[in-house]
Amino acid sequence: MAEKEKINEKYILQLLSRNVKRFRTQQNISQIQLALTTGLTHNFIHDIESCKKGISSKTLAKLSIAFNVEPYQFFLPEGLPNNETLVYVKDFNDSLQKVVHELTQQYTVNPKKK
Repeated sequence: MAEKEKINEKYILQLLSRNVKRFRTQQNISQIQLALTTGLTHNFIHDIESCKKGISSKTLAKLSIAFNVEPYQFFLPEGLPNNETLVYVKDFNDSLQKVVHELTQQYTVNPKKK
């Protein structure tokens, strides 16, 4: 497997952005066509592909339907061999759970500390 990048918010946003653009160009769909298909604005599609905006689960679902791909595919690095996909997905899931836990700890107030 290629050297593993540190999984953090920036890396996740970059994966998502690259894959939206990759799926769109592979399927020969313009940003405007994608916007019309998904009900999103052209500017929002541009901002996603430019790493300027993240997306909600609802938007992820719309994009998955538009591209006819599974949602997890937006989080896979390009060129990952099939035999490494499951290992990568497990590692990614473990790292993502760690990031979520850290953010939850950072942004939730512990009532005992008041």
